[in-house]
Amino acid sequence: MKIVTWNCNGALRKKYQVLEEFDADLLIVQECEDPDRSSAEYKKWADNFLWIGENKNKGIGIFSRKTISIKALNWSSEGLQSFLPCIVNDSFILVAVWTKQANSPTFRYIGQLWKYLQLHKEKFVGNDVLLCGDLNSNSIWDVWDRWWNHSDVINELEAHDIKSVYHTLLNEKQGKETQPTFFLYKRKERPYHIDYAFVSSHLINHQDSIFIGEPEIWLEYSDHMPVVFAVNG
Repeated sequence: MKIVTWNCNGALRKKYQVLEEFDADLLIVQECEDPDRSSAEYKKWADNFLWIGENKNKGIGIFSRKTISIKALNWSSEGLQSFLPCIVNDSFILVAVWTKQANSPTFRYIGQLWKYLQLHKEKFVGNDVLLCGDLNSNSIWDVWDRWWNHSDVINELEAHDIKSVYHTLLNEKQGKETQPTFFLYKRKERPYHIDYAFVSSHLINHQDSIFIGEPEIWLEYSDHMPVVFAVNG
């Protein structure tokens, strides 16, 4: 199964055509608008989708082929932002992520994901899991006396045998990534790796590599690069 995760930086209704070159089975898109409250062309393209958001213009969307079943899971968020859990083909759990500040004075960005995992990680037991999206985080920003660092989230996931596709396939360490996924203010001299795909380790397709979009092409559309990968199943 071919999957793309991408923070589109808004206005997906004007950009969705650029994703068609990937011929993906699943698209996980952050900062996209609600197809039900947007243009007719965008809604027709979306067709089989799930979406959540604080307003109609910016949320998380999961878009799939008609032949793929995506069913929303009614998991409490308790005010945490932003998470869209579903089950794909009655086979594996997908949690689409776009971490935000969420007006939290303490648990911002990766802290939101850490708290979300405390609520729901027991649901991962005995299930195959894919968790991916824009985490707005990297281990380079770990704080020594904080218990919910990026590295702590990685450890929580690995305790359930859920691993980063990028780091597994490319044999790179967290915080030492050679391929950026984000360019601050769209400047090539401000690169960071903050978009991720984590998957139950036996689902990682070792016959395929992972692809990250090239800034020369994708900065026209977003400050984030698409991350393209495959999973077994």
